[in-house]
Amino acid sequence: MLNQEEVVEMRVRVRRGESIRQLAQTMGMSRNTVRRYLRGAQAQRQASVRPSKLDPFKAYLVER
Repeated sequence: MLNQEEVVEMRVRVRRGESIRQLAQTMGMSRNTVRRYLRGAQAQRQASVRPSKLDPFKAYLVER
C-alpha cells in the first residue's frame, strides 16, 4: 500500500505528461495498480453490511 506522498507524486507526474506505463515501470508496480491509485477514493470498494446468521442469537451469546 502506498503512502499519501507517493500517491500525490504519482498524480503530479501524470499531470506533467508521464504515461501510466512509464510511471508503473519507474515505481515498480503494475499499470492496473497505478490506475487504481489515480482513480482515488471514488472507486474504492466498500464492503456491504450483511446480517449475520447469529444476529437472532447475539443477546443469548452475550449473556452466556
